[in-house]
Amino acid sequence: MSQARPSPAEDATHMRRALVLAARGMGSTSPNPMVGAVLVRRGRVLGWGWHARAGENHAEREAVLHARRRGFTARGATLYVTLEPCCTQGRTPPCTQFIIAQRIARVVAGAQDPNPKHRGRGFGLLRRAGIDVTQGVLAEACERLNEAFSHWITQQTPLVTVKAAMTLDGKVATANGESKWITSSVARQWGHRLRMESDAVLVGVETVRMDDPSLTVRLRGARKKAIRRIILDSRARTPLTSRVIGDEHAALTTVVVTRAAPARRVKALSRRVSVVLAPKVAAGVDLRWLLARLGAEGVTRLLVEGGGTVHASFLRERLAQRIVFFYAPKILGGRDARRAVGGAGARSLTEALRLEGVRWRRVGPDLMLTARMAVVLSARPDVHRHH
Repeated sequence: MSQARPSPAEDATHMRRALVLAARGMGSTSPNPMVGAVLVRRGRVLGWGWHARAGENHAEREAVLHARRRGFTARGATLYVTLEPCCTQGRTPPCTQFIIAQRIARVVAGAQDPNPKHRGRGFGLLRRAGIDVTQGVLAEACERLNEAFSHWITQQTPLVTVKAAMTLDGKVATANGESKWITSSVARQWGHRLRMESDAVLVGVETVRMDDPSLTVRLRGARKKAIRRIILDSRARTPLTSRVIGDEHAALTTVVVTRAAPARRVKALSRRVSVVLAPKVAAGVDLRWLLARLGAEGVTRLLVEGGGTVHASFLRERLAQRIVFFYAPKILGGRDARRAVGGAGARSLTEALRLEGVRWRRVGPDLMLTARMAVVLSARPDVHRHH
């Protein structure tokens, strides 16, 4: 006997559950998207799952297996999934094939596959197999969840977020380099959350020389404690005594140099960490070349943490898609204090970089500004579907 079709409100309720599940994969699924799934029959939730890590089961399979462990079959059930089921063979089999084999009656999906080569194909295969497909439920939220994956799969470069913590007058350190701590511990925890969500964090060599940061994830309950660390260092000036060179996570450190770097310094760094020779431009490292390389290596989300010159380079060349600025209720003043965004700056107001989707949030005594850069990038269709 066929079951009554759930109302749009019921579909939305189950999709919200799937979104919460999908977010559990934040920071660990790259270069795959985050996906959550819920299996339901006649209003009863049978099982649920999410994609936890690249190469492991996708969310659809996890939901069915979870239901099976609870004594339920998937036959005749409705599967709620945040992203269009994949239809190609990769490190795991196609989810469309698995769904059809399980005799699932209906699939409710949020976002379409962002890959132009596969967009809509999964839905088509399911419909041809006689499965009822509803798409676009909470689509905006589902698309926003995988903003970085969508950018990477279409542009073949990571989504770049510029993050800075500063005083109200835009200073990140005093003239003598003192910066600990401008913002509160609450704001710093948010900063570590940004690291956990990213595949790599990037800083300039001056930040390493002045602050000697560890660039690790220090967040209570975090699933990972270290991420890839990228140091822009055109002349190989990174001190061999710095934390990013000598700690237990040194294998995750990459120092990016150019031909301007002395061979002996490059050799010394190469004994301890990865060293990449990048093309040189007037400002130092060719950032477009670097982003293309990182994208080819599966980095989907890059967090840029300074300093001011590095921030200015990413912003001026319009290579960043998002900013996250933390503002402490303090004023430093002074011409020589270090700025969050350096460089020559805009020559006129018409050259000012514009933001959209601006949101303010109170974090302890500080304010957090999140926004998107008002830049439209062209899509590149010559890419492959995830797995």
